[in-house]
Amino acid sequence: MGIIIKPIVTEKQTAVTDKKPNRFGFRVAPDANKLQIKKAVEEMYNVSVESVNTMNYSGKRKSRYTKSGIINGKQAAYKKAIVTLKEGEVIDFFSNI
Repeated sequence: MGIIIKPIVTEKQTAVTDKKPNRFGFRVAPDANKLQIKKAVEEMYNVSVESVNTMNYSGKRKSRYTKSGIINGKQAAYKKAIVTLKEGEVIDFFSNI
């Protein structure tokens, strides 16, 4: 299993990237540390990483009331990494579409 699962491309993360153009968000493996994340991003995108900030999100129980009764489920737990690149470097997620 790889270290980087997928890039985060949401409205909130896009606003952060617009405010500070050298910051990008990734969903990463839960057991990955900052050094592994830095190395994986540098190898995958050919950029120089300045710093890595990580956040662990715990899973939550969810329930819905429907005509057929209550539906219970669970939102998955995940780890998020905010990667700051060196000044002037950019990652283009949409270049190969």
